[in-house]
Amino acid sequence: MTYDHRSALINGLLNLAAFLEAHPDLPVSSSVTVHHFPKQDNDADLRAEIDEIATRVGSSIDFEDSPYGHYATSICFGPVEYRAVAVLAAARARHDAEASYRGCIQPDNT
Repeated sequence: MTYDHRSALINGLLNLAAFLEAHPDLPVSSSVTVHHFPKQDNDADLRAEIDEIATRVGSSIDFEDSPYGHYATSICFGPVEYRAVAVLAAARARHDAEASYRGCIQPDNT
């Protein structure tokens, strides 16, 4: 038997909603975003998946994230957002380059 991530996520969200409703004394965030990141290997396939999602949910491509190398679309249900984001090759390469210095630079604590 395979694990059904979709059903598990939906059940978890429903359980969270019921739990928060039953515990009105607990603080909550003012919004929440559920992210989907495609697992394609190249930018064309990544963009195609995001384009397909945008068509299905009736949204447009969010070009606000474009300067960061992200290709995204989203749909909101009040303060709850479903956001599909493709991190394009240039952004992944930039992240890898920046991360290559992790642990090599120590601040001067004088």
